[in-house]
Amino acid sequence: MAYNSYPTLSSDNNLSKYLEQIRRFPMLEKDEEFMLATAWQTRGDRKAAHKLVTSHLRLVAKIAMGYRGYGLPIADLIAEGNIGMMHAVKKFDVEKGFRLATYAMWWIKAAIQEFVLRSWSQVKLGTTASQKKLFFNLRKIKSKINAIEDGDMDPSQVQLIADKLNVSNDDVIDMNRRLSNQDQSLNAPISKMDGDNGEWQDLLADNRENQEVLFSEADEISKRKKIMLEAIKTLKPRENEIITKRRLTDKPKTLEQLSQEYGVSRERIRQIETRAFEKLQVVMKKKAEELKLI
Repeated sequence: MAYNSYPTLSSDNNLSKYLEQIRRFPMLEKDEEFMLATAWQTRGDRKAAHKLVTSHLRLVAKIAMGYRGYGLPIADLIAEGNIGMMHAVKKFDVEKGFRLATYAMWWIKAAIQEFVLRSWSQVKLGTTASQKKLFFNLRKIKSKINAIEDGDMDPSQVQLIADKLNVSNDDVIDMNRRLSNQDQSLNAPISKMDGDNGEWQDLLADNRENQEVLFSEADEISKRKKIMLEAIKTLKPRENEIITKRRLTDKPKTLEQLSQEYGVSRERIRQIETRAFEKLQVVMKKKAEELKLI
């Protein structure tokens, strides 16, 4: 499949135009999807593959919107999600009976999540757990205290968030400005091709409920939780304790706290955490492959 043959989003400022473009691609009925997937699998029909991808670009955009809270350009998130969609089409086995959307959403999410993880260093989160917590929780806290979505917050709100997350007021202000600059509201008005006014989110709407996707999502989450619990059991006791306290609790402990608790250096704690995480990745990937989750 040629990657340059699909609509592209060059910048966040062109989002409304891009959404109008991908809305032009019709969604597929089950029988048509089956024939196209068969043509791609059996004959390598690139036109069929192209149609399978373009008919799901709205799904990619919708999923990508859910990751806007990480402060990364929506153009990049959608681009990564589109790559995941292409991989999904390449791997899709029509004989298993599932719709492509059910299968593709996990490839799309995986591609976007990997991009978010790779981009952490570019966002300059800082090294402390509290600074990282600020990055991932700022919007949620702002919503709870009814802080304005755009622009600077009141000093009292900044102080409240700083105290709650154990960071400086400057950290809160800086993070809020950087995340606000990356966002564009889904409620921003646009002019549609038919002359009517609407909002960006209107272009993403799909009125047909896909129960396969909803069921598959709940089932997949359950399986991944089970995989995580089984993987943790393979760790040594101290590895299990440290990875749990560092990554799997609502209030993760710092390297300094754990170094005092276990009577070793911070670097030693970091090494144990890294080794435990690598072990978990290997075990979880193996089990996920066995269950055909990846």
